[in-house]
Amino acid sequence: MSVAREHWGSRLGFIMASAGSAVGLGNVWKFPYMAGENGGGAFLIIYLGCVVFFGLSLVIAELLIGRMAQSNPVGAFRTLGGRGWPAVGAMGVLTAFIILSFYIVVAGWTLAYILFMGENTFGGVDIEQSTKIFTSFIASPVQPLVYAAIFTVLMVGVVLGGVASGIERASKWLMPLLFVLLIVLAIRAVTLPGAGEGVDFYLMPDWSRVTASTWGGAISQAFFSLSLGMGAMLTYGSYMSREQNLPRDASLVVGLDTLVALLAGLVILPAVFSAGMEPSAGAGLTFMTLPTVFAQMPAGEIFGLAFFILLAIAALTSAVSLLEVVVSYLVDDKGLSRFAAAAGTGIVIFIIAIPISLSQGIWKENTIAGMTFLDFADFVTAHVMMPVGGLLIALFVGWRLGPRAVEALKSHPEQHLPLAGLWLFVLRFLAPAGIAWILVQGFFE
Repeated sequence: MSVAREHWGSRLGFIMASAGSAVGLGNVWKFPYMAGENGGGAFLIIYLGCVVFFGLSLVIAELLIGRMAQSNPVGAFRTLGGRGWPAVGAMGVLTAFIILSFYIVVAGWTLAYILFMGENTFGGVDIEQSTKIFTSFIASPVQPLVYAAIFTVLMVGVVLGGVASGIERASKWLMPLLFVLLIVLAIRAVTLPGAGEGVDFYLMPDWSRVTASTWGGAISQAFFSLSLGMGAMLTYGSYMSREQNLPRDASLVVGLDTLVALLAGLVILPAVFSAGMEPSAGAGLTFMTLPTVFAQMPAGEIFGLAFFILLAIAALTSAVSLLEVVVSYLVDDKGLSRFAAAAGTGIVIFIIAIPISLSQGIWKENTIAGMTFLDFADFVTAHVMMPVGGLLIALFVGWRLGPRAVEALKSHPEQHLPLAGLWLFVLRFLAPAGIAWILVQGFFE
């Protein structure tokens, strides 16, 4: 007996959940250090251009596939594309699964840092001591796995509640809290002594610092910050009603995701300049540099605690959407119950996460292509699987569906996609070109 497909309980719920899917560590952790490494304002403008010109088009495309088929990624491509195309959906499910196996490790670090900030572990420490605290923590064979396990339980618990009662309900609470914390932290950061220099660096473009790497980094960040090419948007789109105005709501999701990234930059870069530190500290900016910055602020332990709570929320909403990709496939195509699919997947990814976590410490010498297990999994998904998935989605909607996709957006009188011809042109030509750049640059780097 077939089970009726779940749907979002409200339009607001869909927007909050989808924005939560897009908003993740890439927005709050990666975007600020990418901007810091690539010249600030110039990178910001190029990034915004990439979001508008091809990021939004791909979000609409991926949501549309899910809504048209009302199925998981594999089932959606089987229904709409026929023979051969389900492999694209299978790659999305596999990508989400692999990302989760290392995402829960990094997300566990955010939970640990909530505790560290609550205990004022970084009070009075300098950048060298902060770095030692971080490297000692991730090298521990037990501690990071404990926090990864806690994070996994939280993630599975949300997904077990289902679409409306679990994911949607949690998103309606977590996303507003995330925005409140971001706004409070941004106001505090820009009012710090010396923060004006950081604001200028972030908002005033210096085009002399722009290189080919800046363009490639901006395209890559726009693509990855929107959770494209991993089946998350497609899966969430499958829970939409056909009457829902998809172009309008997709635009709101992209807007909220971009706003989070912009606010995160206003939190981190002015604070870093205020403390007299380098904005180009790279990936270590969050876990090594920022704790030292907070330690120098009046009431810095409170703002540091708020920041890592914010980071954990972003990680959770994004991880929930990744888990739902796998769960949706197992429920639809394999006939598992939601409990068996969610709990079973959680257990398996945690087992896989064990060697990934240990590769940061006692197994650090065991590498693949010169990278730790975590770095290798990140490279394969971020630089290969996600871009390829996004490329195939663009080509599928642009060429395989073509005008049929435009007609599907007009299934209700209220739905309208201005410049539909331009949308198809972007999917057929511009988006594939940008994604190809990501692939080529990733391999050269």
